[in-house]
Amino acid sequence: VAVTPLEERLVDLIKLKGPISIADFMTDALGHPHEGYYMRQTPIGPEGDFTTAPEISQVFGELIGLWLVEAWQGMGSPESFNLIELGPGRGVLMADILRAARLRPGFARAAQVWLLETSGLLRLEQQKRLKTTEIKPLWADEFADIPPAPSLIVANEFFDCLPIHQFERVKTGWRERMIGLDETGKRLAFTLGKTPPPPEYNLPDITESEIGDIFEISPPSHDFAADICSTLNDQGGHALIIDYGHMERGFGDTLQAVKDHAYWPPLLAPGHADITAHVDFEMLANTAIENGINAHGPVTQGRFLDRLGLPFRVEALCKDLAPGKAEEIRTGAARIAATNAMGEIFKVICLSSPTLPTPAGLET
Repeated sequence: VAVTPLEERLVDLIKLKGPISIADFMTDALGHPHEGYYMRQTPIGPEGDFTTAPEISQVFGELIGLWLVEAWQGMGSPESFNLIELGPGRGVLMADILRAARLRPGFARAAQVWLLETSGLLRLEQQKRLKTTEIKPLWADEFADIPPAPSLIVANEFFDCLPIHQFERVKTGWRERMIGLDETGKRLAFTLGKTPPPPEYNLPDITESEIGDIFEISPPSHDFAADICSTLNDQGGHALIIDYGHMERGFGDTLQAVKDHAYWPPLLAPGHADITAHVDFEMLANTAIENGINAHGPVTQGRFLDRLGLPFRVEALCKDLAPGKAEEIRTGAARIAATNAMGEIFKVICLSSPTLPTPAGLET
């Protein structure tokens, strides 16, 4: 595989300054202004490298839309609120949400839609897709740019793209897993840091681990979750987070890359493949609790969608359709909800203002 311009840049940087963290690598590989993966291409859908639940089944976005309407009513139906989507992809989820929300015209009238998106190419797709809706969305580069208001926040496959640090347990303790150069000095390769990581990383005690164990943390995910909690504390509302990941913290290497809908070596051709890691839902719940916010869940995506009435919605949609089209809808719904597909590995958590009722689908 040919060396990409971003890899050349990173090789030069490592020669000059030494190995870089996985977090720095992910930041550049995904978000470099010219060579970053999300800046260069539209990554989602059949023509891209991966697909997401809203792209697989319209039922996903419709159920989320109805969930949001109910959550808005539970907030007392505020006359003005922010409907925020973090990392809105091609705008498919928001389009489905707004279509389902038409059942309550007051919801759309009260909503100011904000899309947090740094990719110019994806913004263009979102504009095209949403221009047929009655809503005039606004775009933000940073979460802090969105003006304060009661908020309903949706993050589907957003946190998995935030940078992680990895640590490997060696005989003497933990060492950060870094990215250096291979024996040729021309390609990227994993290496270990020479010194113990700082105590604020709060890594597990070495007595709880074995040599070779990998432990991951994502300070950017923690900080983003804390910013969300701050908004919910000040303004009121809910944040619905859906992603693949683990309910409880543990050991394991979850760094992965995807290209052309298949797994890809994470360090190969940076800027030309999507790089993600599993989301730590225990950390999200703990961050909420630390900030005086309620955490509902996590539950599996399959269970959440089932509780929202997925089977009934699917059958209602299929009732008057030709057999082939009905089969397509049933297959898509099975992919997003079945335990042997996305239904089990994807989890759902909702961070909520303490005064609000428990949202649908996340009852204990």
